Amino acid sequence: VLITGVSRGLGRALALELARRGHAVVGCGRSVDPIRSLEAEMGSPSRHFLTVADVRSDSSMGELAKAVVERKQIPDIIVNNAGTINKNNKTWNVPAEEFDTVVDTNIKGTANVLRHFVPLMIQKKHGMIINLSSGWGRSAAAEVAPYCASKWAIEGLTRSLAKELPPGLAAIALSPGVVNTDMLTSCFGSSAALYQSTEQW
Repeated sequence: VLITGVSRGLGRALALELARRGHAVVGCGRSVDPIRSLEAEMGSPSRHFLTVADVRSDSSMGELAKAVVERKQIPDIIVNNAGTINKNNKTWNVPAEEFDTVVDTNIKGTANVLRHFVPLMIQKKHGMIINLSSGWGRSAAAEVAPYCASKWAIEGLTRSLAKELPPGLAAIALSPGVVNTDMLTSCFGSSAALYQSTEQW
């Protein structure tokens, strides 16, 4: 199972749980220390492959794809989990750079993973692609317009992708529900604690 954004939040919880259930995990994230800490917690370094890589970089995803081919770890399942959100703000007040970061991570980052890994899955003739969406990919809220736009885009991108895949492969957009992560805290503040933890999820 390839999981992007394993440094924290849902990606980290998913990596730990899937490893516990016996799956070999290939994971990437942008920060060295959280990746090394997760590696230590998961154990079995020969079975799992965790590395520092940024989904926003197409070449970085190309290098990751080469590495999994060399390790004979072409994924059966991809979880495009890496994502970010803007600081709560009116649409017209969101700085251009911040808007770009949300789009580059949530939309282009997903596309970069697909570009390099779907052809490998097609060669294997099977695979499941799970692109993480959100309740805000099917509805909207004030002050998170860039995030909502990015998750609506994931819904459309995934439906198109599903129509393009050959038999044996499938793609779905998954809304994980409301989970208490750093991202939720950035929007909801202390009330994020009212929601399920990543471990419960």
